[in-house]
Amino acid sequence: MVREVNPKETKRAAAFELWMNAPNPMVTFFKTLDVTPLVKVSKRKNLKFNMLLNYCIGKAAVNLEEFYLLPVGGRLMQYDRIAVNTIVKNKNGAVSSCDIHYHENLAHFNEEYLQYTKQVARTCTDRDLVDCMVIGTSAITNVEIDGAVGMNSGIYNNPFMIWGRYRRKLFKQTLAVSFQFHHTQMDGACAGKFLEHLQNEIFHFRKWHVKRSRVFDR
Repeated sequence: MVREVNPKETKRAAAFELWMNAPNPMVTFFKTLDVTPLVKVSKRKNLKFNMLLNYCIGKAAVNLEEFYLLPVGGRLMQYDRIAVNTIVKNKNGAVSSCDIHYHENLAHFNEEYLQYTKQVARTCTDRDLVDCMVIGTSAITNVEIDGAVGMNSGIYNNPFMIWGRYRRKLFKQTLAVSFQFHHTQMDGACAGKFLEHLQNEIFHFRKWHVKRSRVFDR
């Protein structure tokens, strides 16, 4: 569900006044993540790396209240669900957009990820979830990048993450990511906390979602 809220009745009142009409309201953070656990789980369980990372992104965001507010068309909207977006190469060789509801249950998230990315690739039709606060992602896996900056116009205000191909360093795999967010939605402290949570979810991923569950065992 989504509804408009009065900014003055939220913790983002001052930020709304300062940043809603700013010419450059977007902020971008860069961080290098240790994704070794995800790489190992992806190979061992035959799961898509991108799916695992999208799951961790949703899990890192779901308990941060700032992620449930988003400035849209000059208004402040409040959501009760979070989704993660992924870009899909469709059958025509172009790209389409696919939103996936975040589910704490990994098996459920994986099932929907596979179902809807295949559907979007086949139909070449975007899957947009208008009732969710969507975290955008773009994986440019054919190249290594140090980061990227998206649109700064304030037209597309959703938080957005971009990454390239992960790097192998001896027994460690790292991934440089960029995280762009609208300053009305959150401050730098919250963005930093989100990235910290994301790294922690990746570190604990194998322990909590693989060792304690046989759901993906063949």
